[in-house]
Amino acid sequence: MATQKKSTIVRIRYRVVPRLALTTVRAAFRLLERVAPALGARWAERLWFTIPRDRRGERPGRPRPDGDRFQVQVQGGSVVGWSWGDGAPVYLVHGWGGSARQLGAFVQPLVAAGYRVVAFDAPSHGASAPGPSGPRSGTLLELVAALRAVAAVHGPAHAVVAHSLGCAATALALRDGLAATRAVLVAPFVDVLPYTHEFARRLGFGERVRARMVRRFERRLGVPMSHFELTGMARQMTPPPVLVVHDRDDRETTWSSGRDLSRAWPGARLLTTSGLGHRRILSDPSVVAEVVRFVRGDPAADLAS
Repeated sequence: MATQKKSTIVRIRYRVVPRLALTTVRAAFRLLERVAPALGARWAERLWFTIPRDRRGERPGRPRPDGDRFQVQVQGGSVVGWSWGDGAPVYLVHGWGGSARQLGAFVQPLVAAGYRVVAFDAPSHGASAPGPSGPRSGTLLELVAALRAVAAVHGPAHAVVAHSLGCAATALALRDGLAATRAVLVAPFVDVLPYTHEFARRLGFGERVRARMVRRFERRLGVPMSHFELTGMARQMTPPPVLVVHDRDDRETTWSSGRDLSRAWPGARLLTTSGLGHRRILSDPSVVAEVVRFVRGDPAADLAS
């Protein structure tokens, strides 16, 4: 699995830093590691929290949200979302650098199953306005705040279906009191801290910059990095029934972390796929069908592990 340890954050930062500039960036970080680690940490923090544009969403033929559009005020900004159907709400939560449209394959099957589907673009993502961090910048806590604000308007969740960093936001919201009968975590981002080491390796700085960068994160967010570690959250709450869906070939969040999460959370189930990676898993018909069955509370199907 070591060859697959490329986090969502690291790959996204490659899209923030142009490929042709990486050599220069790495050289600059190596110098800052030696002579000005505090300055290097400030730069690294800015890169970490920069949100890439969702260029995949601009491709021809990409389905666009076509439900009833709504807006919710969150921390001084406007979050845009869409809803479809009637019934108990099922919330769709995208990941870092994504948008509501990435989970579009779940909409009609869930509506057909009798649910009202609610999706939104997080602050500084998609159609939503910038959040407190400003344009093209954001934090996990801003995504949590958006989910809680949308749920406060549209009602207690029957279920939440989340992807990547959206899984971490969902877990945090559940721990902090968000009501949900069920949760589906697809390709979950389980723990921030290990990825800071990979981020440092990819951008060419060492421990002097990395340690300062982490301290800057903690000051900015007001909590230690352990606050975001999902496997430990089982000790801090009673989670609802959870389905973890993860692909063995995911190169952005590792399958082993999803497996560990499913083992740590009481009663959680693991659905393992192969060959779908980090994003195609969201549109695979068999995955969508299994997620809908789980949301409905149908008897457990045989799951790969």
